Amino acid sequence: MPRQVFDYDPPERFVAGTTGPPGARTFFLQARSGPALTSVALEKAQVSALAERVEELLDEVVRRSGGAAPVPAVTPADARDDAPLDTPIEEEFRVGTMTLAWDGERQLVVIECFEVGDDDEEAAAAGLAGDAEDPRSLLRVSLSGASARAFCSRALAVVAAGRPPCPFCGDPLDPAGHVCPRANGYRR
Repeated sequence: MPRQVFDYDPPERFVAGTTGPPGARTFFLQARSGPALTSVALEKAQVSALAERVEELLDEVVRRSGGAAPVPAVTPADARDDAPLDTPIEEEFRVGTMTLAWDGERQLVVIECFEVGDDDEEAAAAGLAGDAEDPRSLLRVSLSGASARAFCSRALAVVAAGRPPCPFCGDPLDPAGHVCPRANGYRR
């Protein structure tokens, strides 16, 4: 399949969300501008890592600018987005690698999500990530500081909304039960 580039600069909406019940959820990033809607699938750990790194990036931008950058310290109330994912949810591709940058000239966070592929390491090693020669499909989103904070808040809430952790081992508790390795299989 030929390379597709989905570029949202800026999107009307960029969120993380899920489909399915806890324990069997599929995680998505979804960008929308007007009638254009792009949904890409990824792992729960990728959503968590992306949200954490974006938060770190925003905090660093605020620190280095001495508070002069247009980045709020917390998510503005009017930027919150708790609505469900837009439908139809049609997976364009599964995310392999992601890049994150601060565009200082435009004062925007730039997130790039590349399609998973056999050549992920080769493309990164050759410096092709994001290059026109990179054969992988790409979702690129440019966000304001407020939109990026709102994305992080929602993404971290989506990750935390899954199955509760076992208080002893930290593994997820299933509704059908949980055999805790710290209890050697005995119920407490």
